[in-house]
Amino acid sequence: MSSDGSHYSPGLEGVIAGETTICSVDDGLRYRGYSVAELAEHCTYEEVAYLLLYGELPTAAQLQAFQTRIAAARRLPLPLRDFLAALPKWTPPLDALRTAVSALSHFDQDVADNSHDANLWKAERLLGQIPVAIVDHYRLAQGLLPVPARQDLGQAANFLYMLRGSEPDPDEVKALDVSLILYAEHEFNASTFTARVIVSTWADMHAGITGAIGALKGPLHGGANEKVMDLLRAAGGPDTAAAWVQAALARKERIMGFGHRVYKSGDVRAQILKKYARQMAEKSGDLHWEETAEVIEQVMAQQKNMYPNLDWPAGRLYHAMRLDVPLYTPIFAMARVAGWAAHIIEQMDNNRLIRPRAWYKGPPPRPVRPLAERG
Repeated sequence: MSSDGSHYSPGLEGVIAGETTICSVDDGLRYRGYSVAELAEHCTYEEVAYLLLYGELPTAAQLQAFQTRIAAARRLPLPLRDFLAALPKWTPPLDALRTAVSALSHFDQDVADNSHDANLWKAERLLGQIPVAIVDHYRLAQGLLPVPARQDLGQAANFLYMLRGSEPDPDEVKALDVSLILYAEHEFNASTFTARVIVSTWADMHAGITGAIGALKGPLHGGANEKVMDLLRAAGGPDTAAAWVQAALARKERIMGFGHRVYKSGDVRAQILKKYARQMAEKSGDLHWEETAEVIEQVMAQQKNMYPNLDWPAGRLYHAMRLDVPLYTPIFAMARVAGWAAHIIEQMDNNRLIRPRAWYKGPPPRPVRPLAERG
């Protein structure tokens, strides 16, 4: 492969960097061949996580056993919980989660076993542990005691139960569950590719997930959903939104929640979740931000030919559900761990070290002058 720049694509845009059987985005988003719209309509997050990890949708018996194993893993080692309690109160929840996943590797006796089966076991445990780590840290930082997880609830319902300590609302459970399905997997995105690069060195599952969480933090990836409400509040309301977004575009400001490297004519996930964002807003009795969002969408389509990505309705949905903004990206991570783990397993099952080339543009060859002659 030449390193003269003849094959250079900034940001690796359009570059095929590997093979996968997990996800395709060319003819609409599909997880292992299934339309994400159909999965969101007919399945739960646990069914989708099973599909991503095992390659097929589960039978009823397989799903029950899978849910039981995940539920059994919903606990943290006491030293880790004590550590989360000792973190400064201003520690961002996603940073705490990144540290927690790294620490969990020390308590997992299969951490060094990179066999297919061991990686599945570790993935299932992380599916159970990550929501607990998010909520335990959040409550401890608020001066509240952690709420023990329940074995009888699914991922979305148990997350809301641990967060609030009360029986979750079925409509909120459904809306959160759909968002988890939509966030669960998305081909070679930045965090997934990071995980694959890490484990291609024959590192372990926890190292790959830890690195993926680090990549997710940036506002150009997972952090975008946390910026949605800031943008809407800056726009003011439906009467001022058009003028505000036009002025922002004139200043060359980036409008978070719009555009996508892969989807040029709209993100199907955004259309699916938009319905749930509006339903939750209606249930809360406040459509102000939904109406504001509608105006911004119209201006962005007309003036920039840009359309919402998943983060745009997700930020509004979580706001309508009264979830604090710093939890938004950790929820993304809680969902995406299924996809990350599936890619880590796929990479390790047929591994080749990921080592691309760079286009060197520095000084030409030159001799090293003795120290005394450098002036």
